[in-house]
Amino acid sequence: MRTATLKNGIRSWPEQERPRELLLSQGPQGLSDAQLLAILLRSGRQDCSAVEVAMDLLTQLDGLRGLANRSLEELCAISGIGPAKAAQILAAIELGKRTLATPLSEGKRIQGSQHIFQHYYPLLRDMRYEVFKAILLDAKHMVIRDFTVSKGSLTVSIVHPREVFNLAVRESAAAIIFVHNHPSGDPRPSEEDHALTQRLIAAGDILGIRVLDHIVIGDGKYVSFADEGFFATNA
Repeated sequence: MRTATLKNGIRSWPEQERPRELLLSQGPQGLSDAQLLAILLRSGRQDCSAVEVAMDLLTQLDGLRGLANRSLEELCAISGIGPAKAAQILAAIELGKRTLATPLSEGKRIQGSQHIFQHYYPLLRDMRYEVFKAILLDAKHMVIRDFTVSKGSLTVSIVHPREVFNLAVRESAAAIIFVHNHPSGDPRPSEEDHALTQRLIAAGDILGIRVLDHIVIGDGKYVSFADEGFFATNA
């Protein structure tokens, strides 16, 4: 990477050394994380090139994984990053996550816990707080829609059965699957997870909406309550 003329900006670099031109001539695989990020940023700040600002971002936010779920405010706290550049970064990250997620389309049948994990893992893997989601299914267990029930702290999300089943009833769901992440990376269900699942099953029974599974996602792995036999013991 050229360093001699950084203070004058990327436009002063030889054309063959500029990140965008490198990508066009060599493909994206040959560029560093900072160079790829610099293409999104397009420009740096008064004393630094876009590549240097990108390097500051990666250093201060712990690399690409650390960058993945930062807020707009956190990105804008980095010198040289304003709302427009932060929005470009957030949009690119979200597109990447959606590209990796296995489709969970309306009208499609759920293929099992692995299918659900493959869809939600790219979306939830870097979250620093718990996110609790629900998938609504029709009588043939086809997907109606999914939605976020709650977003919580590092260790807990607040879930009330009435919030979950209010929408399920309005959508005429016959069954439901729950998914949430553990920011710690350990997918083993806590006592609170077990107690909540029991409350949700009981609420579903009253309303005639069957709870099919509750999946907890960790770092590269997951636990399915259904696969573990939890629903059989609570039948």
